[in-house]
Amino acid sequence: MKLVRWILGRLILLLNAVFSPRSVQRPVDEQQKIDDQTRHLVLYQYEACPFCVKVRRSMKRLNLKIELRDSKRVPQYAEELVKGGGEMKVPCLRIVSEDAKEQWMYESSDIVAYLESRFAA
Repeated sequence: MKLVRWILGRLILLLNAVFSPRSVQRPVDEQQKIDDQTRHLVLYQYEACPFCVKVRRSMKRLNLKIELRDSKRVPQYAEELVKGGGEMKVPCLRIVSEDAKEQWMYESSDIVAYLESRFAA
């Protein structure tokens, strides 16, 4: 089973690289404002998880620079995810508001909808 998952993961990554979406182009000052806002976002993910790929493709399409944390490869990130979000499930977007309150958003469709509603051009 591990071999099948590994092969499927590599296939997903290959297809994602070949059919990578184009990023939206914004004026420099507008992109800087978006970059400032995305500094408060962190995506906990696995490299070859299809749902994580879905979120990363949305991030690329929207030209968002969000920190990625691979909670499968880095035990510290896995601990942060369980401690903060409550479960070891990816993708998970950590949103830190201006008043330093954290929100942990699971489900790729919810994350994509959030990103599109907040950052769509």
